[in-house]
Amino acid sequence: MPEVLMQGMLREYLPILVLLAMAIALGLVLILAAAVIAVRNPDPEKVSAYECGFNAFDDARMKFDVRFYLVSILFIIFDLEVAFLFPWAVSFGEISMTAFWSMMVFLGVLTVGFAYEWKKGALEWA
Repeated sequence: MPEVLMQGMLREYLPILVLLAMAIALGLVLILAAAVIAVRNPDPEKVSAYECGFNAFDDARMKFDVRFYLVSILFIIFDLEVAFLFPWAVSFGEISMTAFWSMMVFLGVLTVGFAYEWKKGALEWA
């Protein structure tokens, strides 16, 4: 009986293992190709330190524009809200009408919030 169970589990998990092996192999091929083919003549600008558009050796307490934080927070908020759509979309065929309309209300609030932020200019960088 355990052998039959193991064969059944292997049959179920074999596609996942094959996909995992292919992903690892593709990753290794791309990394090795980049190491072999890459051009190695960096200029000073390319190797300079970059951190949020400011020199890394300036004063740590220097003031900079709040819009940087605003855009990043808005991105995180909308990114996380859109992430709620994936489980809902996967189970779309099995959900009730209440779940459907709940998501429509959620998407409506999301759209109204996005339009409000766009109108207020929160997404403008310059």
